Amino acid sequence: MALRTETDKETGVALVTLDRPGKLNAIDLATAAELTAAWRAFRFDDEVRAVVLTGAGGRAFCTGIDRDVDVPQPSSPYTIDDPLIAIGPKANDLWKPVIAAVEGMACGGAFYLLGEAEFVIASEEATFFDPHTTYGMVSAYEAISMAQRMPFGEVARMSLMGTAERVTARRAYETGLVSEVTAPGDAVAAALRAAGVIASYPTRAVQGTVRAVWSAKEAARAQAMAHAPHLIALGNLPPERQAELFRGRGGNEFRTR
Repeated sequence: MALRTETDKETGVALVTLDRPGKLNAIDLATAAELTAAWRAFRFDDEVRAVVLTGAGGRAFCTGIDRDVDVPQPSSPYTIDDPLIAIGPKANDLWKPVIAAVEGMACGGAFYLLGEAEFVIASEEATFFDPHTTYGMVSAYEAISMAQRMPFGEVARMSLMGTAERVTARRAYETGLVSEVTAPGDAVAAALRAAGVIASYPTRAVQGTVRAVWSAKEAARAQAMAHAPHLIALGNLPPERQAELFRGRGGNEFRTR
């Protein structure tokens, strides 16, 4: 199992942990399936009234899809198979509040999860970046998700700068991606405290509020997401060329801001 779930029955808060620290919590097909199953199960679990999502090990929240995963693609430019498309709570019709607690790196496909959390708490050592363009891939779903949270220019810069630049937790807080910055190692505790408060309120009112907030941007998000498969199919380099660029990546040369 690549996913750990612990539920505190007294507070009504579930802690979901991506548990692949040796892979920087990158998501393989099994992990993607476990996430989908977990969100759908929470819909029927009345003991769970709020959820905190984090990654194990402290080095990374999540680094997107595991590069060892083989995902065959259809030849048509009008369709793609994306194993991460259904890993988030909203994609699985869960309207209980989800708080993301970020320690270390959050990049690439991590934005599928961050983009469907109600808010994000990060330790001051957390960093955010989107490597897609560096490796010849279109940032579509990730950029669209972040465009719902951050100013246009900040999303464009992060999406286009690729691995050359990492956004610090402080900068993420200034631009609205992160709602609270904690001391190193304290993001999960802060998220659990916030989730405990929310879970103590009448759950129908909480879920209705979650649904209302999301309805404010649902139409624009759905319209943008509909374009994503075509942009990816047309703009991505062939997989073998992507792999070549990935193998040739440099060390840890990047700047933060």
